Amino acid sequence: MSLTILMSQGYGQAASGKYSKYNIMVEGRAHYGFLYSHHLELDRFQAHYPAFELSIEQATWGARRWETEYAYPVIGLTLWYSPLGSFEEIGSSFALYPFISFPIVYDKKQSLNFRLGLGLGYLTNYFHRTENYKNYAIGSHINVIGSVYAEYRRNLSKSVTILIGFGLTHFSNGATKTPNYGLNTITANIGMSTFLKKPNPFYDKKILPELYPFEFDGKKDLDIEFSFTYARKDMTEQFGKQFNVYSFYVNVLKRISYKSRIGGGMDVVYDESDKYLLNWMGDPEVTKLQTVKPGISAAYELVVARLTFMFNFGFYLYSVEESEGEVYQRLTLKYYFIDQLFAQIVLNTNWGKAEYVGFGLGYKLNFVYKRKIKHL
Repeated sequence: MSLTILMSQGYGQAASGKYSKYNIMVEGRAHYGFLYSHHLELDRFQAHYPAFELSIEQATWGARRWETEYAYPVIGLTLWYSPLGSFEEIGSSFALYPFISFPIVYDKKQSLNFRLGLGLGYLTNYFHRTENYKNYAIGSHINVIGSVYAEYRRNLSKSVTILIGFGLTHFSNGATKTPNYGLNTITANIGMSTFLKKPNPFYDKKILPELYPFEFDGKKDLDIEFSFTYARKDMTEQFGKQFNVYSFYVNVLKRISYKSRIGGGMDVVYDESDKYLLNWMGDPEVTKLQTVKPGISAAYELVVARLTFMFNFGFYLYSVEESEGEVYQRLTLKYYFIDQLFAQIVLNTNWGKAEYVGFGLGYKLNFVYKRKIKHL
């Protein structure tokens, strides 16, 4: 139960020894909801069931500038469990994932928050062509879990907060193992959080340094990013084979605020399964070069210090194999080791259906076309 309601904007003094150094909280949350059936094959698993979360969290208080700019969000680590309706074919779910909860509308006693989480999940049962052929949802034990919640939080005291919310929890292996329809759980939840020690008061952002590394300084510039990812698609259930996917991306982004960058991208994707599928369908003459798919996309990036979330929406300019569609969406999680070099995890989808999950590296060039003029 993330306790980040902005408890007292009147706090302006620095933390002293009587306050917690890390603002650690413990949260418990109970869910009740149902499986959203987005494919006919999943209709048989529709049921109502509970889920439970136990979290360790930190309430940020302004030690870094991004904390104040995002209204002191809560960051944490959650342990998730759900019986998923007690169906033998899909079993139960366990997950461990980090999250961040952003206040959107808030005052001293209450807030409306948006929480985003991403991590690893474990399903006790998965598809097998002979032993568990009725599980059409997922073909692997290990999966990615993503969660999106809207929450209302209210302080009962300086140390205790109650919350209610609703949201979506998604399990998917990103097509690394087929089938991969995924599991979508929609739930309402209620919970409570408490600080382990008297919380540190919030710093007023005016006393912070003007700029930190990786921050917007007002100059007019463009970032040009080059990145490469590698993915592995397991299609052994259909063709008895695994296939490599190689992707090269170029994104041009402009910083429009402390939090946001917008721009566009050009992509080149080579998926080995495209050629194999065309050959299997009766076109033996197609070459590897013909199955390369160039694309263009619009991009938006949310910046949280060294960590960024980038969303691309685009379409392929040319595609011989069109079974997965010409329109694609891409979610990229990036972490900058230095100002220029970053690692990334990429989820590429076609209208919500995961196509592949890739891992890679990238490099950023910064082109300044107008510097900020300082008047003496």
